Amino acid sequence: MSGPLRSGPSSWRRAATVMLAAGWAHPGPAAPSLAPPPAEGFRLLLLQRSKGQGFLPGAHVFPGGVVERADSSPEWLRLFAPHHRPPRFSLGPSPPPPSAFPVLPSEGTQAADGALPDDVAYRICAIRETFEEAGVLLLRPRAAPAAEPGPARAFPAPSDLAAWCARVRRDPHHFLRLCAHLDCTPDIWALHDWSIWLTPFSQPGGRRFNTAFFLCCLSEPPPVYPDLEEMVNCQWSSPSEATESFISREIWLAPPQFYEIRRLGNFASLSDLHKFCLDHALEGVEKWMPITLFTADGRIQLLPGDELYSEDSEFLEKSMSTEKKTEEIMKEGKKFHRIVIHNLYDYNIHVTVQSNYKHVYPKKYVVSKSRL
Repeated sequence: MSGPLRSGPSSWRRAATVMLAAGWAHPGPAAPSLAPPPAEGFRLLLLQRSKGQGFLPGAHVFPGGVVERADSSPEWLRLFAPHHRPPRFSLGPSPPPPSAFPVLPSEGTQAADGALPDDVAYRICAIRETFEEAGVLLLRPRAAPAAEPGPARAFPAPSDLAAWCARVRRDPHHFLRLCAHLDCTPDIWALHDWSIWLTPFSQPGGRRFNTAFFLCCLSEPPPVYPDLEEMVNCQWSSPSEATESFISREIWLAPPQFYEIRRLGNFASLSDLHKFCLDHALEGVEKWMPITLFTADGRIQLLPGDELYSEDSEFLEKSMSTEKKTEEIMKEGKKFHRIVIHNLYDYNIHVTVQSNYKHVYPKKYVVSKSRL
């Protein structure tokens, strides 16, 4: 196995995304067009990016985007008061920090005076982006002092929804003004820490993201209004349905989204998923930067815990390569945490390790060649 393919400084940006898991009841007289419930009992919101986007064109993704200064603005303090105050804003005890590797060039910089902590700002970012891209409001009335014990509900959309969406897309500060107008706060308590994904190295100076993934359980699916600019379509799919759509080439998923969808397939119901989130709140999340290993006939994304993964800072700006074929590499190993990428619609997941944070990992997933 050889060393680097390319090297050079990357441009890192902080981002946040939220996986919306909605309970799915049997269709009734009020909603006869609602699809029957899937085996898992819940479905995930997937948005399709415009093919004109520079990043992941045409992909189906979870709502999310880049953290803006408005997301950590001190102006939020008066909206959260008097019930929720710094430093934790009623989020509960601080979970342990994620793994130290890798340390990014932007980490350790001083936050602006009075700015909200990252735990809050990242959640506000995910909630704002969900509104911008899907027209879904994850808000709570300011007068409600305590978080609900069960899954959350989306806030009813205002009559001038489209106008507010346009304003927020132009200037993220308008999201705070919308919340003030509705006398609400972002429902940061409904977003549960789930994982952190870092874009793997691909080319010098490439755009890369340090993305916090949150999980939000909703008792029922809210109406969705894609912005038709960045996001051109949407669908609610269970983990098994999304997997089927992917291997049937109806949708395309990037490896992190595919991994997370397969991971969510471990849960038999929305209540099981919600209970896991509550029980796991103090365990912390794993921070993963995949390292790409290019083989003679494909590529493998190595994740922490895999026997070939290296926590060496040089791989922040490097990939691995080998003249061996993927099958040879797989036969030589035993300790796996990897995504094997044969082509755009053929991902295999191999996991033989346990999480250090008591999280769940996806079960082994290999696509039958007869399905391709």
